[in-house]
Amino acid sequence: MLTKAEQTTEFIIQTVAPIFNKNGYAATSLSDITKATGLTKGAIYGNFKNKEELAIAAFKMTEGNMIRRIADHQSLSESPIEKLFLVTDFYRNYYNYTQEIGGCPVLNMGVDAKYQIPVLFEHVQFTITRIQNNLAKLIDAGKKHQEIKENADSILYAKRLYSMITGAIFMTHTMEDNSYLLETMDQIDDMIHKQLKR
Repeated sequence: MLTKAEQTTEFIIQTVAPIFNKNGYAATSLSDITKATGLTKGAIYGNFKNKEELAIAAFKMTEGNMIRRIADHQSLSESPIEKLFLVTDFYRNYYNYTQEIGGCPVLNMGVDAKYQIPVLFEHVQFTITRIQNNLAKLIDAGKKHQEIKENADSILYAKRLYSMITGAIFMTHTMEDNSYLLETMDQIDDMIHKQLKR
């Protein structure tokens, strides 16, 4: 069971995570944080040494929730290649999910943090690497299960797939049109069928 201090810390992170994700680091002021939480400046800084530390904790929570959702969706099948198709299936509904949390945390914080908060930017890079590595592991597992062609370059395809996904997320949010994601997921499925599937 969480202590009262831990509960307060958790409450602050959960409350401000969508604000940071939507507004960005620079545009999120301390008054935004105190207004949303109903806590004083002293209470905020009693739990976090500065705004940067709070922003990092907020990002880690948001991206952690996103990765858990992807993993839960992939657990619907034991087949590595079916898990790849479940990735595209997840992203077909990603626009609706990210509308609730202020946009895609990886895209939002990647752009926002690069020139402002190097430490947060490193967390974004780590998240992207983690997602790409998970895709590469799925492709490797597919080779072992003889579902995916042995000569497929796992890292190359993982980077290609995630680049396509990220581009489609950007276009969908920028143009407020989910067809970019839907059509790109169809293209990725076609790539999996034609270039990866044995």
